[in-house]
Amino acid sequence: MVSDLRALAKYVEPGVRLALPVDYAGVSMAMTRPIIERNARNLDLVCVPTGGLQVDQLIGAGLVRSVETSAVLLGEAGGAPRFNAAVKDGAIALKDATCPAIHAGLMAAQKGSPFMPMRGLIGSDLLHHRSDWRVIDNPLADGGDPIVLIPAIKPDITIFHAPMADRFGNVWIGRRRELAAMAYASATTLVTVERIVDESLLASEMSAAGALPALYVTEVAVAPKGAWPYGLWGEYPTDTTEILRYARAARSAVGFADYMTNAQMEPA
Repeated sequence: MVSDLRALAKYVEPGVRLALPVDYAGVSMAMTRPIIERNARNLDLVCVPTGGLQVDQLIGAGLVRSVETSAVLLGEAGGAPRFNAAVKDGAIALKDATCPAIHAGLMAAQKGSPFMPMRGLIGSDLLHHRSDWRVIDNPLADGGDPIVLIPAIKPDITIFHAPMADRFGNVWIGRRRELAAMAYASATTLVTVERIVDESLLASEMSAAGALPALYVTEVAVAPKGAWPYGLWGEYPTDTTEILRYARAARSAVGFADYMTNAQMEPA
């Protein structure tokens, strides 16, 4: 179903668990302002597997209760200022994770399993800070073989941006298979795209391999340059100058508010 940005934002109710992609995988920056205008608070964000500008802006707007992530940063612009301030002030709960752990949690959810075992976390300090991660003895061994159980990550909503969808609701994600993992694990998947094409993306072997079937897509909205100031693979590059401008402004709450009020929110 083709919709508009504000219609998509209505899905974001207070207290939902919201999965957002890494900066290079198709961040729907076009959805950031509609979500903020929606004023749905107490969001629990899952960064897959790291967060950036969109996460920082949602935190700065006061909408976020917790963040599960491997990192939140702005690439060449350095640390994410509102995230850093919120963690320092105790304004949000931080669920520190690793990239493989987040992907494992999503994989468990898409398979209908309550958990996914991982070994690489053994010996990590993270185990002291994640009471929901359980270390058990491998039940298939004779003992002395610990394994970590990562609970399934089941987002209420996944939001991302992609180059195109077809009129049947199939979405082109190319090699960005993490977007498929997010959609498989989520109850609702909202996608913004650069354009809608008439021919089914599932009609040929070449396009079908990189398509997310409409079965996993709740609604689609057209948003040209919808990832800006991030880039989108095969479409346009990242606007590093704009991200640097944001990073400077958002060092203070006042600067952040001024940026969000006055900044151009789409490319010229």
